[in-house]
Amino acid sequence: MSSATRVRIAMVAGEASSDQLAAHLIAALKKHLPDVEFYGIGGPKMQREGFDSLWPAETLAVRGYAEVLRHYRKITGIRRELLRRLLKDRPDAFIGVDGSDFNLWLEKRLKRKGIPAIHFVSPSIWAWRRNRMQKIIQSVTHILAIYPFEPELYEGTPVKCSYVGHPLADVVPLDIDQKAVRERLGVAPDRPVFALLPGSRQSELQYMAETFIETAKLLLERYPSAHFLVPLVSRETRLQFETALWKLKADEMPFTLMFGHAADAVAASDAVLVASGTATLETALVGRPMVIAYKMSPWSWRLMRGMRYLPWVGLPNILAGRYVVPEFLQDDATPENLAQALGNLLVDRQARAGITRVFDRLHRRLRQDTAQKAAAAVLPYLQKA
Repeated sequence: MSSATRVRIAMVAGEASSDQLAAHLIAALKKHLPDVEFYGIGGPKMQREGFDSLWPAETLAVRGYAEVLRHYRKITGIRRELLRRLLKDRPDAFIGVDGSDFNLWLEKRLKRKGIPAIHFVSPSIWAWRRNRMQKIIQSVTHILAIYPFEPELYEGTPVKCSYVGHPLADVVPLDIDQKAVRERLGVAPDRPVFALLPGSRQSELQYMAETFIETAKLLLERYPSAHFLVPLVSRETRLQFETALWKLKADEMPFTLMFGHAADAVAASDAVLVASGTATLETALVGRPMVIAYKMSPWSWRLMRGMRYLPWVGLPNILAGRYVVPEFLQDDATPENLAQALGNLLVDRQARAGITRVFDRLHRRLRQDTAQKAAAAVLPYLQKA
């Protein structure tokens, strides 16, 4: 490749977890191609790596069918405009990071025009919406899979699939000193500590914040010295949670609200209440027992429930292939159920030790030096360009 040729990679990563995945990949690719240019839609971590975001990533961070419909016109308008720009000023490759509903549409049209369409994180066809396989085949050139069971799903199809592991498994240490983390956060070593992770999106806190606070109230009745750590990803979600605290007259309770630092909050805790999603995996990698809860709009729930293939929604349970941690979804996600399950984890040391052993095995399986493996899979397309 001529040194005068500037490689240009378009990317879309519209959520906080995708932003982190993409940032690791950008950093790895820059080691091989120092002058590479990245642009599209991405978050703050990507931008710190030099990514040029044409629209705010938060525009795409909506979840559930009802929420997406409310923002449908704006989101599809951005997608059409981005496609127009990419076809006019062609990148050497496009990498869609997760966000399959948005990215597969783009990838299909770019692939038709001869632009390699790489999708980082396989769509969850193993969990639901398996009828999307044909759409993936039409849209994607290469899948970068983060879970070890996924490549076999693409055997016999024209889509290449590389298992690259999960970057969080590389970042999170295999052993974390809980006492040292508590010391750093100013949390007393002898108090029961619960981490509450109600989600990264405003739409999630809309359904989860009050339930998590009511759960904390019940836990405090049972454990009067309990302390609650609540990492929140943005000013908007922090304001939502603070508003819920005020509404429920819980603003005097022992809550510590944190900007980010979810891994520290989890590491300092004895048990974690977490909204389903990537945060469940991060909690497992840190090695803390958890209870998974999730709520969405009733209409979205009816649609999603009808498309499920697996009995679990939490990534730790999916990766283990069995129930390792409790899951409470929608109407079952009551403060009473959640508080009881968290209390059980706090007092049952044997159960906690068993969960920790499972999580350690998962951590080692997912630790693959993901960024370098993903970069190695992408580089051949750039060399062809």
